[in-house]
Amino acid sequence: MRTLDDTEIETPETTASSPFLRTGDLAAGAATSQLLLPAPTRVPPWREQLTFRGVAVAAALGTLLCVVIHRLNLTVGVIPALNVASGLLSYFLTTAWRAAAGRLGFGRGSPFTRQENTVIQTCAIACAGLAFSGCSASYIFAMDRKTYELVGPDYPGNRAEDVKDPSLGWMIGFLFLIALLGPFAIVILRKVLVIDYKLAFPGGTATALMINSLHGEKEADLTGKKVHCLVKYMGLSFGWSFFKWFFSGVGDSCGFDNFPTFGPEAFKNTFYFDFNPSYVGYGLISPHIVNCSVFLGSVISWGFLWPFITTQAGDWYPDNLSSNDFRGLYGYKVFVAISIILGDGLYNLVKIFVIIAREIWNMQSKQRDQLVQPLQDNESSKPLMDDTLQTEMFFKDSIPTSFAVSGYILLAAISTAVVPSIFPQLKWYLVLACYFLAPAVAFCNSYGMGLTNLNLAPTYGKIALFLFASLVGSNNGGVIAGLAACGIIMSIACSAADLMQDFKCGYLTLSSPRSMFVSQLAGVALGCVIAPLTLWLFWAAFDIGNPDGEYKAPFAIIFREMAILGVEGFGALPKHCLQICCAFFLASLAINLLRDITPASASRFIPIPMAMAVPFYIGAFFGVDMFVGTVILFAWQKVNRRDANDYAVAAASGLICGDGIWSIPSAVLSILKIDPPVCMSFRPSSASR
Repeated sequence: MRTLDDTEIETPETTASSPFLRTGDLAAGAATSQLLLPAPTRVPPWREQLTFRGVAVAAALGTLLCVVIHRLNLTVGVIPALNVASGLLSYFLTTAWRAAAGRLGFGRGSPFTRQENTVIQTCAIACAGLAFSGCSASYIFAMDRKTYELVGPDYPGNRAEDVKDPSLGWMIGFLFLIALLGPFAIVILRKVLVIDYKLAFPGGTATALMINSLHGEKEADLTGKKVHCLVKYMGLSFGWSFFKWFFSGVGDSCGFDNFPTFGPEAFKNTFYFDFNPSYVGYGLISPHIVNCSVFLGSVISWGFLWPFITTQAGDWYPDNLSSNDFRGLYGYKVFVAISIILGDGLYNLVKIFVIIAREIWNMQSKQRDQLVQPLQDNESSKPLMDDTLQTEMFFKDSIPTSFAVSGYILLAAISTAVVPSIFPQLKWYLVLACYFLAPAVAFCNSYGMGLTNLNLAPTYGKIALFLFASLVGSNNGGVIAGLAACGIIMSIACSAADLMQDFKCGYLTLSSPRSMFVSQLAGVALGCVIAPLTLWLFWAAFDIGNPDGEYKAPFAIIFREMAILGVEGFGALPKHCLQICCAFFLASLAINLLRDITPASASRFIPIPMAMAVPFYIGAFFGVDMFVGTVILFAWQKVNRRDANDYAVAAASGLICGDGIWSIPSAVLSILKIDPPVCMSFRPSSASR
């Protein structure tokens, strides 16, 4: 999954208990995927793996995933890793396509292979990835006028000149200029990361495990049950969201989303269960430690810290400020959350650089066998199928290095010349500097994802934000320049890591690297149109950025504040805010260090700081929702662990996708000005007397 700064964390299939996977875990994960891969009678050529129906299914699935990602990004900023769900949904949609074509008399078409399934999910994830990175609501809405007004015209460094409202024209154009470079930046390193280092890429391995099981003859019965489970929970989630709409009234104080589950006093501090199927599904699909970390963060922030700071109103900050004024409690919420995010992100970033440097040194010292031996000599996890066929297929349809390098240079040159016309604050030489940095960032992020399943693209984006905002300066538009540079680096780092993870998935499903590279480019091209269109749908239909509404766009304010800090400093913070932020920053570093130095048997109980940071700004209700999901999963595993392992991802994916699908008719109803007929609200029984 991806957490507060949209960072990926392991799903249940990865079985790792810490953010950094151990070598043994990687070996076991790879072997498990191969065990489900029988010797194929025929592997189709790369051109046959790319089909018209595959592109059509990927476009539909990519649209759905973009809606889901945008919705989660605009509400709580927590986005689950959708690779496994994408593989399952692509199987379901393509099977439905073939069945419908057969009933209509067009024939069922060519057989549906595991390779086509892999290519479809690659294309869909590439499309949806732009909703997470290149067309992220985080930095785009950080530029708009509403976010500027929420931060406040009087806030030091927040200038009216640093405003650029979203529009389809510049968003689509900007994405086409920056998004296609990611695959070209990393494709030549696929052998190093997948074959030489034998990195696990847990998300890709889990997806391959799912796809191989879906297309395995022995798993046919289980496949049908998984699809049935997905459809059932998708229908239940959609129906429940539709039912909740009838009682949600006008405004944001009605309906089940404001249910005082634990009483009115707890409700005031956001401790309640809001009956959101997406968040419960998120709890089902996430490891228990992640869910418990979020709940612990809810208790620390809304149970103790914010109530204490509230009692200091009039001393630490003026007591007559609005709920979204950064000079008051709101400032503590945002900057303490940022400090935890930066502490966790910087720690993991430095650790990845250390690991990379260590492995390069090992290779130069001829110690490479120490890295790969555990992956090759584990007698308990030998695959039934020799690696030779997988390696042969991986090299069969190579992508010429000259093509990748020349493609990157050409696209970078075009982008360097045109991007300044969209963002005049970001001069051409600064855009060029982004593209000099991007390949190194793409490699580090891909390497980190291979080891940890953490996509640190937002962390690299924040570093670029600070760097370029400071280079441009406040008076020259440093805020906009920093946010635009953030978008460039995030897009390249994210798409490169996604492609490398898909290469790992393709390696385990005998899919052609060339077909996957082409499908990645096709998915990115689709995403350059679909991601802005779906984001615009939310922008036109809902009150985006309202701190008291459903679509708070929490990271828009955070990213704008971070850009302002890059050029202005910390002068606007309320009393003791900087000291509290430093304390949580150091605590985040200490917790990460503790997770690394303690044995695995103990570290799996140590909370994850980045997950703890989510409710500090969002509210405790999200932690309650996730905890409900993890309790359901825990009970399910105790009653029948095999069924839980088989169906938890399908059930969670159905809950998330069904709720996401409801966003589309909900948006249409909002555009048509059709309001819910009933406002269901609650009040203490004493107030009714």
